[in-house]
Amino acid sequence: MNATQLLADAVDIARAAAQDEAGLDRVGAHVGVSAEDEYSVTHLFEAEHAGYRGWTWAVTVAYAGEGTPVSVSEVVLLPGEDALVAPEWVPWSDRVRAGDLGVGDLMPPREDDPRLVEAYVQSDDPAVEEVALEIGLGRARVLSREGRLEAAERWATSDFGPRSDMARSAPAHCGTCGFYTRVAGAFGAAFGVCANEIAPADGHVVHVEYGCGAHSQVEVDISPMVPVADLVYDDAQLDVLDVSE
Repeated sequence: MNATQLLADAVDIARAAAQDEAGLDRVGAHVGVSAEDEYSVTHLFEAEHAGYRGWTWAVTVAYAGEGTPVSVSEVVLLPGEDALVAPEWVPWSDRVRAGDLGVGDLMPPREDDPRLVEAYVQSDDPAVEEVALEIGLGRARVLSREGRLEAAERWATSDFGPRSDMARSAPAHCGTCGFYTRVAGAFGAAFGVCANEIAPADGHVVHVEYGCGAHSQVEVDISPMVPVADLVYDDAQLDVLDVSE
């Protein structure tokens, strides 16, 4: 008998190894065998663990040649194609989303954060550079072009952007509203802050083409809902008829 056939027939040896690792009741039916090379194969057994549907116990057995017994090289639990597995691990710094930061929480930027650049390489934002020159120094780090573009895209596609439901039904845009306060710097061409306490965007960054029903130029038609008919009877004058005759 050749080595491959000898190893393929070593089902009982492989099962015993899996049971020794998992327990007698947690190794199910033999579901396959695959050759690793000329002198080793891997046997697969269903895993009878709760929550491990689709997983298999993989037992690799080897044969060293004439006069040597079949030996167990490795026993591992592996997921199959339909196995329930954990999602791919994501670093915590990439899992944090807007609104996750609470009181007392700290969230330092990454060392290689592309949204920030060292101030000495300049921000290429004229407003930032002007302030830095006025006070004789700048901030240690400032927004990079990439950082500004990301922020602009995020704001433009938010609930206060030009394509939101509120903006599409508004009578006019924020750019023509008296409550619109334009921000300084490169963002000023497209963004400002709403200063109307009645508006849903009060205190939020809004796109210049956003709008709502609280626009400063809104006019409401106060004419009666029911049309008033022309006067059809005038009782200011009386016609007196003499009926004594």
